[in-house]
Amino acid sequence: MLEFSWPWLALLLPLPLVVRWLSRSGSNAGAALRAPFYQDWQELIGQQETRNNRGGNAFILLLMSLLWLCLVAAACRPNWVGDPINLPTSGRDLMLAVDISGSMAQEDMVINDRALPRITVVKAVVNEFVRQRQGDKLGLILFGSQAYIQSPLSFDLQTLQVLMDEAQVGFAGKQTAIGDAIGFAIKRLRERQQSSRVLILLTDGADTASTLPPMRAADLAAKAGIRIYTIGVGATEMEIGGLFGSRFGARTVNPSADLDENTLRGIAEATGGQYYRARNPAELQKAYSDIATLEPIEQDSQPLRPRRSLLHWPLLAALVCATLIAFVSAWGERHIGRQNREVDE
Repeated sequence: MLEFSWPWLALLLPLPLVVRWLSRSGSNAGAALRAPFYQDWQELIGQQETRNNRGGNAFILLLMSLLWLCLVAAACRPNWVGDPINLPTSGRDLMLAVDISGSMAQEDMVINDRALPRITVVKAVVNEFVRQRQGDKLGLILFGSQAYIQSPLSFDLQTLQVLMDEAQVGFAGKQTAIGDAIGFAIKRLRERQQSSRVLILLTDGADTASTLPPMRAADLAAKAGIRIYTIGVGATEMEIGGLFGSRFGARTVNPSADLDENTLRGIAEATGGQYYRARNPAELQKAYSDIATLEPIEQDSQPLRPRRSLLHWPLLAALVCATLIAFVSAWGERHIGRQNREVDE
């Protein structure tokens, strides 16, 4: 459907006629100079040629009228308004907080007898989780020694996946700031609908760098109505090879000895969420699958009618008219000049 943003500007259409009428009414006074032999002068400058050019003048007048019409139409700001599109009627506002501290490079997540870095498996599982969240608004927080918003809440899930893939271990520092990550999530979620405020926090360690203590951050989140689901990632056993990679002198260690499960569990309980322990890729996948079973939060439907500006079309037509006027005027002047030279000869 065609609409004009400023239709009242169409009142300018008769303006050239008004100007022409005023200019004629001001030229009714008697001539200041009477020239004898006027008819003879007309013949000398080519009266016949002037009559032959009347057709060209009429064409120019038509082009100028079209030019003015196109300019007024452009000034009215034409738009094409499409059919209504309903925005998603269900969904949640989910912030994903992912630890990218130095320990996330630990290779203790085994797939097909191959140990992979924690961050590699986390990226794959998180991106699969994001892909399934059509209708939700998702945001991404990355944290190490500092926390920062990598992607604000948005329906643009594809961009969030790209940003997750580009996250590198150590970019935010080697330590872990769990409390600050929760603080950033509170700032982003507290203005959203209370029943849809969710934070999913994944880490493999303990808070070592926050200015805001994790439990204090959890209390603030609870007051803001934000549910926090925490995930502790990392294997509990890993074998370190012995002398020259042999089993001689090999020993088994706990690569997740620094994981503060008590704090993560306390954060989840204080906010009405749940704590998940992911010792391997399967448990990590199950943790996100369990969270994905949350019932969607119904929201008011918000119909949207897409608008597309058509301003360029009348402007293009005006440019074509102006070009034709210039071409016809130049051609007419050359034609009259050639005829005048023939008369002189």
